[in-house]
Amino acid sequence: MNPDSSSVLPVSVIVVAADSGPSLRDCVRRVLACDVPLEMILVDNASSDGIPQAIARAHESDERLRVIYNHANLGFGPAVNRGAAQAHGKSLLVLNPDCLLDTGTLQQLVDHLATHPRAGLIGAVVCDENGVPDPASHRRDPLLSRALTTMLHREGEGVNIEGPMPGSLVEAEAVSGALMLVPRRVFEYLAGFDEDYFLHCEDLDLCRRVRDAGYRVMLAGDVRVLHGKGSSSRHRPVFVSRHKHRGMWRWFRKFDPDARKPWLSALVWLGIWSHFLLQIPGQLWRLARRRLTRGSGA
Repeated sequence: MNPDSSSVLPVSVIVVAADSGPSLRDCVRRVLACDVPLEMILVDNASSDGIPQAIARAHESDERLRVIYNHANLGFGPAVNRGAAQAHGKSLLVLNPDCLLDTGTLQQLVDHLATHPRAGLIGAVVCDENGVPDPASHRRDPLLSRALTTMLHREGEGVNIEGPMPGSLVEAEAVSGALMLVPRRVFEYLAGFDEDYFLHCEDLDLCRRVRDAGYRVMLAGDVRVLHGKGSSSRHRPVFVSRHKHRGMWRWFRKFDPDARKPWLSALVWLGIWSHFLLQIPGQLWRLARRRLTRGSGA
């Protein structure tokens, strides 16, 4: 892609792969089928499945696709930042490898961003194969008080926003990291994702920093995107869970006022890592069952 085209190129789509499975092929194919002028940057975090290389060969004649190969798994945020450093679009669409776009969806997002100059980040309603929205599409900052309300099913303001998803563009505290459209100038001003997160919660961190910088986080409630839940987390559940809990701890320390209370901070640390340890047996059991099922079906 010629850098001079940045004056007319509305969006750079950045996808990070890490043994993401066959869904990555569909993700790339759907993006490249869009009529919206774009470039696509696929950042591979040392996948061993060979799929990013196969995609590069299959689309080698399409100048819109560029593949960046990392020699190690750098984590999600660092990989996006490396893709963004080579992007030429006016906006960056950070897209999970198990999300499926189409022309209409992408154009709606680009149009929303163009008509709302104070929007620093726009998300969409991500749905499963049955069209059921993911509650993470529209949520609040995971402050300790809210997290406890959600976990204990108490009355009051929790992390998730109850009720149906909005049907139009609305302001939000946080949206799903599965799809985030950010003006490149805002992304660069914020220095991209915080690279001290490896996986999980870096999206919540970015949403918070966008708002702290005076921009708006918006949810395009009229935009629905299929989020297929790829395989990278299913075959490494403990690895993913460890980094998810690590991300929760980092977000708490950075943004939650309760982190200033040493005794409460210690309790939160203990709670986060106890929760992680308690989940391990069930995760390993489910992983073993999946492997056994695949083996018996072979």
